[in-house]
Amino acid sequence: MIIDSSSTKLLSRASDRSKLGLVCITVSKAVRYRTMTRTRYLKLSAAERETVLRELYLSNLTRLDAAISFCQTNQIFLYRMPSGLFPLSDMEDGIGQAILAEMAADLAAVGTRSQLLGIRMVLHPDQFVVLSSDSPQVVENSIKILTQHAQIMDLLSLPRSAWACMNIHGGKAQRTAQLVQVVNRLPEAIKSRLTFENDEYAYSAEEILAVCQQAKVPMVFDAHHHICHEKLESYDHPSVAEMFYAARSTWENPDWQLVHISNGEAAFGDRQHSEFITVMPSIYREAPWIEIEAKAKEEAIAALTNNNW
Repeated sequence: MIIDSSSTKLLSRASDRSKLGLVCITVSKAVRYRTMTRTRYLKLSAAERETVLRELYLSNLTRLDAAISFCQTNQIFLYRMPSGLFPLSDMEDGIGQAILAEMAADLAAVGTRSQLLGIRMVLHPDQFVVLSSDSPQVVENSIKILTQHAQIMDLLSLPRSAWACMNIHGGKAQRTAQLVQVVNRLPEAIKSRLTFENDEYAYSAEEILAVCQQAKVPMVFDAHHHICHEKLESYDHPSVAEMFYAARSTWENPDWQLVHISNGEAAFGDRQHSEFITVMPSIYREAPWIEIEAKAKEEAIAALTNNNW
């Protein structure tokens, strides 16, 4: 069952204040996942690969379900799934793909449960996704990775909309036209979920906004990336609110707008993330959904919640 992407009923289970999101794992051992290296996998026989991957995928699906329960218990309504939830499922031997197909009913049950609980599930594919690369091979591989993620989200019965977004960075700088062209050629299973985020290096908030406007995909505004890129000294610089509202305009449903926050570890403008979020942009009081990119994970969320975020 796929939840109707036009429905806003999912929001009613959470409070009216900003919904704070957990990124992948907990600082405790409550939410953890298993993985496997390509090197180890290639040393196994075909029969061994099937046995090992099936056990690994079932284990990680159980852990994903436990993560949903953790979020429910702790009143966390946004969860970023790990990009390596089902490792090696893109191998050319097709074993991982076949196992996921076998698990389709169980995957759908877990994803549907998250939606019925009002827990929004999103994804941030890894840094190897560069749709603006000048290498056709890199672009092709990036689309392959996104296709695999989209297939998994389909299997989880997550909607093909920005509610279940796959968020990526712009990649290689000063290639806006190519980036837009590639996005416009993407299959619906990817593009319907795709969002772009500004970063500290290649694409400023204004530059990625232009990409989002031309490609007609939502923008995830990251205030810390913005202040690092622009070398600002406060989250309340006027441009932060300006870019927040500009990003909101790219969301067909403004109630789904997602933003990111982190704090610098050693100094305000440090790109390394701190343990907790001690400074927030005041404009984020208007943000419906905020991913908390802090090393203390659920403890950072709890601290913010206790301070009425």
